[in-house]
Amino acid sequence: MGLFDFMRSDKKKEQAEKAAQKAAEQVQQQAADAPAPPSAMPGDTGTKYTDSAAATKAAAERMAAAAPPKAAPAPPVTRPAPHTPTPASAAHKAVPAAPMPKPAPKAQRTYTVRSGDSLSAIARRELGNEGRWRELYAMNKGVIGSNPDMIHPGMKLNLPS
Repeated sequence: MGLFDFMRSDKKKEQAEKAAQKAAEQVQQQAADAPAPPSAMPGDTGTKYTDSAAATKAAAERMAAAAPPKAAPAPPVTRPAPHTPTPASAAHKAVPAAPMPKPAPKAQRTYTVRSGDSLSAIARRELGNEGRWRELYAMNKGVIGSNPDMIHPGMKLNLPS
């Protein structure tokens, strides 16, 4: 609810109350102006209820006339029929596409582990950042095994680009 929404709702309530009060006044005036039927007796309750029903009906008609018009129902959404492929429409699929030339494989940089090396030392020397040892380990997990601290001289490691 916005900051001033409560003020708008109060205005709507006031307008509705004014409209109801005006309708009630009009009903009372019509009841006072209407001539009493000749057969009406002071104790006749049938006339009393008939007048109330007429007044209620008149008030409902006035309220319906004062109400904003209802929006027309939205037209039903029509969807296009699904396309059924035919031999003519599938003709373009029968022609094979021209083969795409494969890009030349990049030469993978490798490093041969020397005595005293660690993954962080290799990452610092070859990749410029010792924090990239995890990347180096992830690329070479099949060669290194489950323990990244256990690298042996002579292992060939692929270096990330």
